[in-house]
Amino acid sequence: MTTIPRRYVLPFVIVTSLFFFWGIANNMTDTLLAAFKRIMSMSDTQTSLIQFSFYGAYAVLALPAALFIRRYSYKSGIILGLLMYATGCILFLPAARAASYTFYLGAIFILAGGCSVLETTANPYILSMGPQETATRRLNVAQAFNPLGSITGILLSTFFIQAELNQADAAARAQMTDQQLAAIQAHELGAVTGTYMTLGFVLLAVLVLMLFAKMPREKSSDPKDFKDSKDLKDFNDTNDTTALAASSGSSFRRLMRNRHYWFGVIAQFFYVGAQIGVWSFTIRLAMAELGIREQQGSVIYLISIIGFSASRFIFTWLMKYFRPSRLLVVAAVADIALSLVVVFTQGMGWLPVVALIAISLFMSLMFPTIYGIALGGVSVDDAKIGASGLIMAILGGALLTPLQAIISDASSINTSYLVPAACFLVVLLYGLYIERTTRRDVTA
Repeated sequence: MTTIPRRYVLPFVIVTSLFFFWGIANNMTDTLLAAFKRIMSMSDTQTSLIQFSFYGAYAVLALPAALFIRRYSYKSGIILGLLMYATGCILFLPAARAASYTFYLGAIFILAGGCSVLETTANPYILSMGPQETATRRLNVAQAFNPLGSITGILLSTFFIQAELNQADAAARAQMTDQQLAAIQAHELGAVTGTYMTLGFVLLAVLVLMLFAKMPREKSSDPKDFKDSKDLKDFNDTNDTTALAASSGSSFRRLMRNRHYWFGVIAQFFYVGAQIGVWSFTIRLAMAELGIREQQGSVIYLISIIGFSASRFIFTWLMKYFRPSRLLVVAAVADIALSLVVVFTQGMGWLPVVALIAISLFMSLMFPTIYGIALGGVSVDDAKIGASGLIMAILGGALLTPLQAIISDASSINTSYLVPAACFLVVLLYGLYIERTTRRDVTA
């Protein structure tokens, strides 16, 4: 069966490009934890507020984004998301001039809010571009371009941010005069700001292109698509402001009766918590185990993302032969085992680092597969609300990363990887549940 019908190829390519752009933001932001730890001599707990701001924005803005695209269109959602994303990047300039960590957190929140709108819009849009039977595979194809953006984000951070950090550590900086420290921080913050502002201007160019792009309407967005008066009335209700809340409430109630969906939201919450925790402290763990600096640690992080990207294409190919839920179970078991290797091999140099890299190989399957399974069989309009729940689940990155940071500060970075191990256990339970219900449906 065709994964991407011919009539959807060009729109699919356009929307898939957005996966690349929010991949840049996701992973360039991950590297900021190590950067700000050095620039402002912060603890792991303090720098984890970056992830709290970034992924907290996903939780706050996903539902408003879903209501927005349900009221208007997927294209409108894309335009709004790009505008917010670009604005957040450009706000790094006043944050640098104020030398304010709080201001940076605010800019990151707006930037991430734009990414939240884009993800809430693009994922269900991709699912709708073809047969339901190949929806999960189609989303895995689109998501495969997300780590390419991640690689780009890491390279930008490595060469334009990490390379500009002064070698002085927290102890050395404490001995400097206020003027010396201010000069060093101004240069370092300038490197951070210049990189993000350049990305912001690129996004504005993409926004202009999107304004003129001709995109297909979703199946439920055109009155002539409806066959009877009841369906047409439902369509008019969802496009009337006073009826939108009631209609969305009906969608929400239907979704809550769908166990594949709400269990999927829970699994996604813990998966994202695991992913962000694994990547947020990759550089720091590599520095601790190998005795290297941030820039060299970024190379280890880059290798992880390259492996993540390559394995996503491999898993997408394997879906032709194995059920997505079965692959999800295998990947979760592997990541639990690898996380425990990281925990119990502290001080053993390359062994925990290699295990950490390998975690990314199996993580690549999880986000799009959980997403596709959770929205499997859901109507187009319900999927718009359902998408917001799955994007709000990204809150896991905001809440679980600080928990991992607290454990890191209290014990060690290696020990903190008990948090991702526990998160992957929840993903395993979801995969086993889907496998059980699938086998039951097949034999019934």
